Parts: sequence; structure tokens; C-alpha cells
Amino acid sequence: MEFIKNIFNKKEEGPIQNYQDFWNWFSKHQKSFYKVVEKRDNIESDFFDHLSPKLDELHEDIFFVSGMAGDKTAELIFSAEGRIKNFFVIEELVAAAPKIDGWLFTAFKPANNIEDLGIGIHDLNFTPEKLNFHANIHEDYPDEIDITVTYEDFTLDNKDESTNGVYIFIDHLLGEVNFAEIIDNLTVCGPSEATEDLIPIIKLEAFLKWRQKEFIEKHEATRRDTDNDGYSMLEGTMENGNPLLAVINRDLLNWDAKPSHPWFMTVEIIYDGSDNNGLPNENDFQLLMEIEDEILLELKDYDGYLNIGRRTVDDNREIFFACKEFRRSSKTVLRIVKKYKEKIEMDYHIHKDKYWLTMRAFM
Repeated sequence: MEFIKNIFNKKEEGPIQNYQDFWNWFSKHQKSFYKVVEKRDNIESDFFDHLSPKLDELHEDIFFVSGMAGDKTAELIFSAEGRIKNFFVIEELVAAAPKIDGWLFTAFKPANNIEDLGIGIHDLNFTPEKLNFHANIHEDYPDEIDITVTYEDFTLDNKDESTNGVYIFIDHLLGEVNFAEIIDNLTVCGPSEATEDLIPIIKLEAFLKWRQKEFIEKHEATRRDTDNDGYSMLEGTMENGNPLLAVINRDLLNWDAKPSHPWFMTVEIIYDGSDNNGLPNENDFQLLMEIEDEILLELKDYDGYLNIGRRTVDDNREIFFACKEFRRSSKTVLRIVKKYKEKIEMDYHIHKDKYWLTMRAFM
């Protein structure tokens, strides 16, 4: 579309630094974008190729899909594609969206009626009739929601495509948020590999609602005060001869209510320990402690953020947290990462780990 090219050949505004910047930019071009979506023509080159770099300026790993939600409404759905640490960004981005006639902005891929679902990947079709499931019960981990889904056309040759198709089907069935928050583990196989009696996939939602309700009732009110906890200082030697130092809250690792804080967050800080056998020098050590103190000041145990300990080895400091939720913890640490980005390299990761198996080496 020539008019699209002409618009974007003009000198663009400055970089996108916040949600308001993004929506100001989008609002200036929304009429052109609407025409592209409405006509369903060249949507990649005339819409997505302009939208994607602007979202990248705002925050990495914001995904999206667009189409017509009715005769006169274009819908733009923002997704984190399961990246838990980015969920709060998607929610805040959509919450900040202005009202624009003809546009609907949606946070996350929504749930769909199972009767309307049919996914096609290459020559494979994923429909409710071809899918069943059973739950996997683990005596040592009773709160795990571990599901096996069987696919009628599953073979070893199409294992990857079958697994991907089932994941997409369940994602569309439950919605992006429910899929990420409720299911701990999902395995895909053929019907002959099932180890329990199979249940039609149409009953999966009801099963998951029951399990989630049971879990929340059991753990929602659990809190922990760590002021009087005992800590262990651990030392070891890596294969390369460098020392490993760790400080671990041993009382937390022995706690019998771990699933009440099911979101495990690891804050990773990279420093230069080349002159100190992989350990930080004095200046870096002080900076590491400053960063850790700032995180602890904002993420307190009684609010649902348990600092399990830290490990220092090979130019790397890891700080471990178990959290009751993942939105505030993500936002808090991201702000601190940005604050110190000119001084030191940092990143963080969040995943579901109801029994803190990430810490199994210390248990």
C-alpha cells in the first residue's frame, strides 16, 4: 500500500520510552493500520513490521496478533507467549490504551469455547474428538497439577508437531493466563502410552477449576516471617578450581508449606571476577550487597516474597526468591535492573516451582 509507505517514510518521533509514548505513536497511525487489518492485505509488511520495532523499544518479547472482531472493529491482542516475567507489562500496556473508535485492545489470548476449537498444523488436525487427558498424581508432590494429553494421530515421527499442536489447542481452550498459572506440567503422547484411564478433553476445564480451587483454599492464607530463621553458609570448589560460596535459609528449605509460594524467581548478576578466582572484588561486592538490600527492602517476606538465599561463583551472583505471585516481583526487579544497568549486568527469571526443586542441590 503506497499510502502506508509514504506515512512511514516521514521522520519518526523519538524512541518509545513508556506506555504513553507507544499509544501516542499508535494513535497517529491507527487509521492506516485499521484499513490494513480491515482489508486483510499485506498485514505483515504494512502493519506488523511497523508495530513490532516500536514494541521492542518499549519492552522485549511483546507478541501480538490482529484481526477483525466484527464488521467495524479491529482487534489487537497482546501476548507474552507464556513468558511469566512479561505478564505485568502486557496488562499495563493494555490498561494504558486510549479509547479509539474502531479498535479493541486485549491483554493475552483469551479462552475459547471448546466446541469452536480446531487447530491445523501442516497435515495434522487437533479437534476435541482426537484429544483426551489424565492427571498424574505424585505422592511426594500432591499439589502439582501434572497433565498428560493424548492425541489420536500422535507418532514418533510427528512428535514435535503433535506436541506443539496440543499446546496451542490447550492455550486457546484455557486462555493464555490460565494455562500459565494453573498447569504445572503438560506431557503429550499417543493413546497407547497413557498410564491412567482417559478422560475426554471437554472435561479438562472443570477438572482444572476444581484442582485450582482446592489449591487456593489450602494455601492462600499462608505467610512466613523469616526474621528468626537459621542460615547455612556453604563453601565448595568447582571443577575449574574456583570457589563456590552460598548462604541458604535452611529453615525455609525444610518448610512444609512451600507450595504456598509457588513462583520461583532467580535474580542473576554478572560481575568481573577474573582477578579473584571468579569471586567479586571489594567494589563489586559492595555493589552486589547494595542491590540485594534494595530488592529485600521492596520484596518483604510478610508480603509473600521469601528470600531463600544466594550463590556466588564464576563471575555470577544468584539471589533466590519464592513468591506468592509474579507480577509485583517482576515489576520490582525489572525497575532495579534498569536502575543499575550502567553499573553492572543483571537479569531475572521466574517460573512455576511449587516445591522449590530449583534448590534441590541445597536440600
